[in-house]
Amino acid sequence: MAWVYILQCADGSFYTGMTRGEEPDQRLSEHQMKLSAGAYTASRLPVRLVYSEYFELVADAIFAERKIKGWSRAKKEALIKGDWALVQRLSSRRRGKPRAQS
Repeated sequence: MAWVYILQCADGSFYTGMTRGEEPDQRLSEHQMKLSAGAYTASRLPVRLVYSEYFELVADAIFAERKIKGWSRAKKEALIKGDWALVQRLSSRRRGKPRAQS
């Protein structure tokens, strides 16, 4: 079992991570306590948990984490809001621009 989660940092940026076995709230506490020296979030505290998703298979969670890390801010915000229609619309764009019409 594994979780993919998104934290919103004090500077407004997003951090996407994955945890095996631990629930996202536990990882949030670890980020808040700066347990990962040099971590992206350590200099951007406080952070808050804005999204999490459970996966039965660790491999699926790893795939989802990598995919989300490559997304634009707008697409991450749509995911956080649960706006799947917007996630799909943003997925059909290239570099933030609408695809050329044929």
